[in-house]
Amino acid sequence: MLIKRICFAIMGLSILFSAGCGFKLQGSYSIPEQLRTLHLTSQDEYSELTRLVRERLRLNSIALVEESDDTPTLNILRDSLDRSTLSLYPTGNVAEYELTYHVTFAVSLPESEVQKFEVDIQRDYLDDPRTALAKSREMELLLKEMRIQAADQMIQTLASIEIN
Repeated sequence: MLIKRICFAIMGLSILFSAGCGFKLQGSYSIPEQLRTLHLTSQDEYSELTRLVRERLRLNSIALVEESDDTPTLNILRDSLDRSTLSLYPTGNVAEYELTYHVTFAVSLPESEVQKFEVDIQRDYLDDPRTALAKSREMELLLKEMRIQAADQMIQTLASIEIN
């Protein structure tokens, strides 16, 4: 009986401490009420990133509506993938790249200035010329993972916007 009480007390204290420190489960964001209805625009409405952001917005109970004067707008301005050389083989061929997926987006609120944000996701990529076919598939998967992470960071940024 005493052991049950001690276990119950420890469990209660751990829940209390984790709630008090601001811990949140991954994927559960507290989006401000003013951003619960958004208009989403993008350079390419049918891009993979736009699709992922739209999906993340719906998962966070954000209604997507047509543009109007009193509706906040999330505008995906640009996304790009840059590649820089990290290391070379003794033969001079590239052995390793650093991939940077860069997203620029803006949030415009009614009667407020447009706020611009940037997200950068970086990954290292080994390039072995002997496995060219497998490397192209690996690159596709890596880019997809980077886009998913960028979409998640965009939602995190929405949750952190301070509204006056």
